[in-house]
Amino acid sequence: MVPKCGVSSNDVQLFQFFSGIQQIAQTLHFKAWFLDQFGVLHDGKKPYPGAISTVEMLAKTGAKMVIISNSSRRASVTSEKMRNLGFDPSLFLGSITSGELTHQYLERRDDPWFAALGRSCIHLTWSDRGAISLDGLDLKVVDKVEEAEFILAHGTEALGLSSGSVIPKKLEEIEKILEQCALRKIPMVVANPDYVTVEARALRVMPGTLAAKYEQLGGEVKWMGKPGKIMYESAMAMAGFDSTECIAVGDSLHHDIKGANLAGIQSAFITGGIHADELGLDQFYQVAEASNVEDLATKCGAYPTFVLPAFEW
Repeated sequence: MVPKCGVSSNDVQLFQFFSGIQQIAQTLHFKAWFLDQFGVLHDGKKPYPGAISTVEMLAKTGAKMVIISNSSRRASVTSEKMRNLGFDPSLFLGSITSGELTHQYLERRDDPWFAALGRSCIHLTWSDRGAISLDGLDLKVVDKVEEAEFILAHGTEALGLSSGSVIPKKLEEIEKILEQCALRKIPMVVANPDYVTVEARALRVMPGTLAAKYEQLGGEVKWMGKPGKIMYESAMAMAGFDSTECIAVGDSLHHDIKGANLAGIQSAFITGGIHADELGLDQFYQVAEASNVEDLATKCGAYPTFVLPAFEW
């Protein structure tokens, strides 16, 4: 295999294939578990079979759990969503989302890169999924590229307006806006680095796809989430443990597993999430062929410690 993304050949080991989380929890005793939500705990509409009881069983072992998600929404929204899906939020230390980190950095402006941003922005947001609020950020939302000082990408469905309402846009229309922004060389903040996400078994295009497009156009992008270290460092700070005592669980090799590699923590790859089709899986809890996982990991340059079909005890 040809390692990429900061993983040296000495770090690459044969993946351990397990049937359930119990085998990891009861033999390796990680003190902190960083759990992705979409594709691991739920599909956006309902929890995966066994996910709620697995969280409960992990809690009984004394494990500290933190949800780490590239969701563009605030952490409080994630906690409420988990409650509505049947999970007990009290079993988690908390949630760290890309949207929460983005909001905090835009609000504080104590980071030099964010301090240099202007106040007027093109806001790419959601329509059907619900627009993202910018309350408390003292931003001026504009719909004319020539008036914008930066792009804030929360979603891929609509262009935000100063009134708080939105104009639904097709993906092709948003890409045209990005082309105009690239000509002006204004930076982009992407509050959800995911390329796609699982939603009721279908894949939906996410803001990371727009960010990648913008970089191809020559634009500068600040990626606020996985696979960046910022998410994992924030989770370790919340849990109070260092990298040797933590494990990340996720379904995206590009984001969850590569991010864990970069942060120097071990990881568990759930094959039944966004990579299910690539791995030739068409049923929940179907076991992926080892050779398929190895080939895809090499292609993505991301190497999990453990491989499981689902987040099930």
